[in-house]
Amino acid sequence: MKVGVVIFPGSNCDQDAIYAFQNQFGCETVALWHKDTDLQGVDLVFLPGGFSYGDYLRSGAIARFSPIMQNVIEFASKGGLVWGVCNGFQILCESHLLPGALLHNDNQKFNCKNVFIKPKTKASLITSDLDLQKAYKIPVAHGEGRFYCDESTLDTLVKNDQILFTYCDESGVETKESNPNGALNNIAGICNAGRNVFGMMPHPERVIDADLYNMDGRGLFESLLKSVQTA
Repeated sequence: MKVGVVIFPGSNCDQDAIYAFQNQFGCETVALWHKDTDLQGVDLVFLPGGFSYGDYLRSGAIARFSPIMQNVIEFASKGGLVWGVCNGFQILCESHLLPGALLHNDNQKFNCKNVFIKPKTKASLITSDLDLQKAYKIPVAHGEGRFYCDESTLDTLVKNDQILFTYCDESGVETKESNPNGALNNIAGICNAGRNVFGMMPHPERVIDADLYNMDGRGLFESLLKSVQTA
């Protein structure tokens, strides 16, 4: 698999993503600058976390209009794989590649800590090999991570099995206390109806190395690679 990691002015998790795909999972990985218009034949576009364009207006609002995003949108519309984490998730919603929006955290604070999330479906490339009964410890770092959508959109997400992860406690129980940002229905990640675009607020790329004493993020990458290889 060839992976392209998009770098915007203000991205700060791009090198984590490049390290993950290239050094930990042996993928050919290229950096794609926000002004590029060539995706270089990648199989997956990864939109990393950070503060693209300083989060002016609102997170992801300016990045959505960067030159490369026009190509990413076309790529996704043709079935290409796109994965956005944190600011990447915000950009995907702003680009209408995913429904809903990411609002300011309900406590009006920047939350940077470990949380637990529970996979809700095996019907996606990044969750196909995960344990639906396990709570995965993954860090968050965001000020605008509160997922919101209208009732009709939520009904569609549930009906189509598009909710990828929900926030939970260490035992896997979804509670108000385990929700770090007030997200609707504890939603931490979703996919599109075509199941080729994935967005999530927690950072799995930060917990894949034994040196960091947490490898709970590896399963998402392994699920993705295994699914693609067997497709």
